[in-house]
Amino acid sequence: MDIWSIFLAVPLFIRVIVGVLLAVYLIYVSRVVVFIGNDSMGIVEKIWSLRGSVRDGFISLDGSAGFQPEVLRGGIHFFMPFQYRIHVKSLPTVPQGTIGYVFARSGQPLYPGQALASLPQDVSFEDVRGFIMGGGQRGPQRQILREGVYAINTAQFVILTSDGNHAVRLSGDEASLEEMRSRLMERRGFEPVVIRDQEDRIGVATVHDGPSLEHEEIIAPSVGTDARDPETYHNCFQDPENFLRAGGRRGRQEQVLVEGTYFINRLFATIDLQPKTVIEIGKVGVVVSYTGPRGNDLTGTEYKHGELVESGKRGVWSRALQPGKYALNPYGVKVIQVPTTNFVLRWIEGRSEEHGFDENLSEIRLITRDAFEPVLPLSIVLHIAYEDAPMVVQQFADLRLLVEQTLDPMVSAYFKDTAQGCTLIELVSKRAEIQAHAVKAMAERFKKYRLNLMEVMIGTPRPAQGDVHIATILDQLRFRQVAEEKVVTYENQRKAADKERELRQAEAIAAAQGDLTRSSVEIKIAENKGSAQLAARQRDADGVRVTAAANAERIRVEGIAEADRIAAVGEAQARSVKAQVNAFGGPEFQLKKELAQILEAAIRDSKNPLVPQVVIGQQADGRGGNAVDALLGMLLSSKTQPAETARSDAR
Repeated sequence: MDIWSIFLAVPLFIRVIVGVLLAVYLIYVSRVVVFIGNDSMGIVEKIWSLRGSVRDGFISLDGSAGFQPEVLRGGIHFFMPFQYRIHVKSLPTVPQGTIGYVFARSGQPLYPGQALASLPQDVSFEDVRGFIMGGGQRGPQRQILREGVYAINTAQFVILTSDGNHAVRLSGDEASLEEMRSRLMERRGFEPVVIRDQEDRIGVATVHDGPSLEHEEIIAPSVGTDARDPETYHNCFQDPENFLRAGGRRGRQEQVLVEGTYFINRLFATIDLQPKTVIEIGKVGVVVSYTGPRGNDLTGTEYKHGELVESGKRGVWSRALQPGKYALNPYGVKVIQVPTTNFVLRWIEGRSEEHGFDENLSEIRLITRDAFEPVLPLSIVLHIAYEDAPMVVQQFADLRLLVEQTLDPMVSAYFKDTAQGCTLIELVSKRAEIQAHAVKAMAERFKKYRLNLMEVMIGTPRPAQGDVHIATILDQLRFRQVAEEKVVTYENQRKAADKERELRQAEAIAAAQGDLTRSSVEIKIAENKGSAQLAARQRDADGVRVTAAANAERIRVEGIAEADRIAAVGEAQARSVKAQVNAFGGPEFQLKKELAQILEAAIRDSKNPLVPQVVIGQQADGRGGNAVDALLGMLLSSKTQPAETARSDAR
């Protein structure tokens, strides 16, 4: 029984099913109908053609057998049976924030020295026919792919993304593609270049394609930086074609990248991140440029130490950079920072300042006039004007060389000469004078090197290791100084004691200030009262004097009047008495009359008895008499005697 007989013996419905399955299989094998999803594409490979195989390149543009340039998008497609092979691939996708690279399998060969292939103008990678016909080159491409989904023929172009490679697998090119991918991974080529402002860094680009640098050039000059020219503006190496069109050259570039995000083909240019040039306050930056056109010398004929040129020219710039941050290419320029504030150089072994210019300096060894050999520690304060900084750098190249090769021997020689003219004690005791003289003498020498000497500070000379003589001299000086200080101390103590006594007195006065104030007030009150009383008494005295004068005048007048009256009365009485005397028979009778009157008055006023109880006298005739008789006798005798004498004299 043959196969046909067996087939006819099978039930009809089974034969129908088998026939359908066989038809489907034949359709599938013959590729008559092809279904492609909307997230995929079809790469058409023509198996045979009446035109024969492709004669040039890898892609068939004339319908001959080979990979066809156009791709199939989503949907159902019909083909001639057994003539085509359809490679269904997912659409190449470049993730967001990443970069995709393209490797062309077919196209024009690269020129000698050319590293990356050029993309024809106004042609995209999705247009394979336009790419090949426009002269597109095979190999890694300069143009990159940004994030997105592309319907690119992966038989012609291999797409390398951070997720993997998108390509129709062909034998023989896997090794080269893996090498390319490894290189990109080392350079972090699938990530954009991101420079953050807080990092204070710049990006230095090194271009790996294009014409080489000219002779004697080490840095490629900046080109294509004018955004107003769209034909040459490469936007910081993000458009390689414009960069090369503007005349850019391979090698390290003068132009740098600052803060921002840059999508740069890392096969075209690698980026080296470097710190910005930061010039701190108190310093200036002298720029030595290794690139740029040659400039004219600005120093004049008197300056013999080199040339200074304009900013942007090759050489030492005549104008220093002020404090701030600068995006300078460290491979194209060198910035030497020069302090413009006062800085100290110490000739002290084991000590140096933070700037480090004096780290190789040590104390100066001297020989005095009296043959001592002390070691002198020394510090000098210097200042460099900012406009002189380029000349200092041009002359010495480095401040460390200036200090070690010029200042150190000059300063050492000066102080050695000075020490030979004085003794050790003079060197110690006249330090201030030596410092002042050193400032004046050395300032003129420093000006020749564009340095301003601000201060010279000499330390205490010390003995060299093993020298005991200087210590003896210094001990004697210390003993002498101690004695002098004791004298001063005692004098100050005496003054302090005097001041303490004055203080105690002041405190006592302050403690009794209330009593003193009250007593002072009372004294003032008493003085005021005394003054008032004195004034009153003076007024009274004046009144008394005036009154006395008036009374005296009155008394004088009254006395004169009284005297005149008494004289008149006396004269009248005298005349009356004389008349009475003459009338009684003589003066004795008048006296007796007066005595009788006096006696009468005495008896009348007396409180004694008229007749005495005791007789104290005796009369001439032997009879006793009383006191009255005795008194009367005395009076009579005294009265009469002058009268008798007068009469006898008259006779």
